Amino acid sequence: MEIAQEEMKTLSQCIEALRRHGFVVDFRVQQNKLQSPEGGKKYSPEEVSIVNFYRFEGESDPGDSAVLYAIQTHDGVKGSLSDAFGVYANSSITEFVSKVGEISKKTTVNG
Repeated sequence: MEIAQEEMKTLSQCIEALRRHGFVVDFRVQQNKLQSPEGGKKYSPEEVSIVNFYRFEGESDPGDSAVLYAIQTHDGVKGSLSDAFGVYANSSITEFVSKVGEISKKTTVNG
């Protein structure tokens, strides 16, 4: 399955498109580990792959800029992680992502 670029013009559209393709967990970074909000299993940067990422720039406010990561863990869990972009970025997310060894950028998402 592929997600067309026109389906992904906004952050919310992109999140919904990813969800339709199985990226349903809303990950967060806490104490240098990736985890779901339910507090499930925690993953180190070596245990995840960023299979795609998307940047969104606010037209009138740089504070509206964001990046969305489509993530798959080594045990098959798929989800997303969002962050502000630039000066408003969350330093713990930036640090975690910088340690992930496998990061891909694709023009479409395959389910």
